[in-house]
Amino acid sequence: MEHEHNCWQCGSADAGSLFCRYCNSLQAPTPDYYHFFGLPRTLSLDQTLLQDRFYSMSRLLHPDRYTRRSDQEKRYSLEASSILNDAYRVLRDPIRRAEYVLREAGYEIGEQRSKDVPPELLEEVFELNMALDELRSGDTDVLPQLDEMRRRFLEMLGDVDATLEQHFRRHDTLSTDEERSQVLDRIRSILHRRRYIRNLVSEVDRQLTSRNA
Repeated sequence: MEHEHNCWQCGSADAGSLFCRYCNSLQAPTPDYYHFFGLPRTLSLDQTLLQDRFYSMSRLLHPDRYTRRSDQEKRYSLEASSILNDAYRVLRDPIRRAEYVLREAGYEIGEQRSKDVPPELLEEVFELNMALDELRSGDTDVLPQLDEMRRRFLEMLGDVDATLEQHFRRHDTLSTDEERSQVLDRIRSILHRRRYIRNLVSEVDRQLTSRNA
């Protein structure tokens, strides 16, 4: 839905979202990433459409186009270009996009804490810590075990991403805030699990890299 506001230049009451529909002056850019791109607030996005809009808006908003315009439009151009780049970086990435939607809906998305082990991963985490302790003590016989664990964690990530995509599609088909909130709760939980698994892969990679250095 297009937000109505008064144009700072000509005073029109329904100026439009980014450029005034009457005098075409650049308006104050919205910080809402979806509204900025003129896209529906969905978790699944058409990547080709997003990319096309990014390149088109990059040309329209580039500060070089506003060197002879008012100081206000110069400032808006810089602000809009910054929002454009940030929004594109977030919306083109499914995980960042989901985290953005969650934050905008009031969910807290923090860094993964080491003690927050998802219950279903307790056995794998215990096994990994034992193997890493053995590696640090100089036992290289655990290297094949660590490679196999890394492979399993990557498979888990693939399964998690497939599950997330299913929940994204479900979220986008729901019509009430209550239904969408229930799905977002589930997505937040899945992202928590994904973040933890990703950290496990990173820890294995770090230990193996330091071993080979």
